[in-house]
Amino acid sequence: MTKLQAVNGFKDILPEQIHLWQRLEACATEVCRRFGMREIRTPILEKTELFVRSIGEATDVVEKEMYTFPDKGITMRPEATASIMRAFIEHGMHVQQPVQRLYTMGAMFRHERPQKGRLRQFHQFDAEIIGPVEPQVDAELIALGQMLFDELGLDVSLELNSLGCPVCRPPFRQKLIERLEKVQDQLCSDCRRRLHTNPLRVLDCKKPECRALVADAPSMQESLCPDCDRHFTAVRATLDSLGLRYNLNRFMVRGLDYYTRTTFEFITNQLGAQAAVGGGGRYDGLIEELGGPAVSGIGFAMGMERIVLLMEQQEQAEVAAAGRMDVYLAALGPEALAHCTVLAQLLRKRGLRVAIDYSDRSLKAQMKIAGRVQARYTLILGAQEWEQKAAILRDMETQEQKPFSLIGNTEEQCEGLVEILHDSNSM
Repeated sequence: MTKLQAVNGFKDILPEQIHLWQRLEACATEVCRRFGMREIRTPILEKTELFVRSIGEATDVVEKEMYTFPDKGITMRPEATASIMRAFIEHGMHVQQPVQRLYTMGAMFRHERPQKGRLRQFHQFDAEIIGPVEPQVDAELIALGQMLFDELGLDVSLELNSLGCPVCRPPFRQKLIERLEKVQDQLCSDCRRRLHTNPLRVLDCKKPECRALVADAPSMQESLCPDCDRHFTAVRATLDSLGLRYNLNRFMVRGLDYYTRTTFEFITNQLGAQAAVGGGGRYDGLIEELGGPAVSGIGFAMGMERIVLLMEQQEQAEVAAAGRMDVYLAALGPEALAHCTVLAQLLRKRGLRVAIDYSDRSLKAQMKIAGRVQARYTLILGAQEWEQKAAILRDMETQEQKPFSLIGNTEEQCEGLVEILHDSNSM
């Protein structure tokens, strides 16, 4: 019988990985608590119309990535914001409290090509602030995201842009179309398809040939109306005051139509090609478009699978560092071995991690052992070195070698090695 396996793009989360997921979930919950966020949970199935109206009919998500049941008119949620906005409107949450700070975690579904950290069933952490229009709120939500990465000990960079508003975006859109029409024959098939329906997405194409063609394309940042320009300037000033570093990226547009003004992404280069592990932006017209009140909002989502991958890499590095030896003593011959046995004990008493092999292996074999235990230094002591009273100390990272004096007693040699290793740690 054929062995049954999980559907392509759907993945089990095994017991060996659960501790990372639980740590991420607990950390996200705690950070949200500090910012006064409340948890909300929405259904996996929603009416297809919700995503068509919110995400945009011409987006990749709606055009080719949604899991839809056409006969029922329902879709498995591809993202969380639209569902949260539907719940906000349906339950009149703005009447209960003018400002809503909400977060959720759960499974989302998109029919896209599975790749590292990107699955057809994936999980997102999502945070939304509904109501305020002030630019300081944009910076506060970005600070929440950055704090989560900081608490997890993960290194990410922040990309920032503004997509303008219904006043300044249409003339920019037309200017961009006119520029792209001049090179449309050289664009990839996706970009040619998007040129007149969603031209801003052409700026975000990852294919090198398209990126080269739009390198001198007009920038939305240079086309902002006075209100959007003031808003974006205030966002940047607040981020500066909070000590949050960011890169201005005029090509970063996000993949959903509802974004206005501030947009941002958290980027890592630790998953192969540069990849976004989270992002979002302001969506001031979305709630009204869905039949709700004319209130503003801003939110972001983080891909939990990708964050867990980063956490796994971090954990592996920590385990490797914990098991890494400070020095390997490569002794060749009985006199050298007797001396290194005593030296190893003295170094261990000083708190250093020391490895030594007692089986009379060749130098080549011992150097392989030094590599396996990830020794920072190897002290080589053979018959010739013993006669000359000068061992060889090799830096295993740089492969540089220098003599190490054996003049004096073993205690003094121990102190000399300790000093070298401490100086290396402080560099």
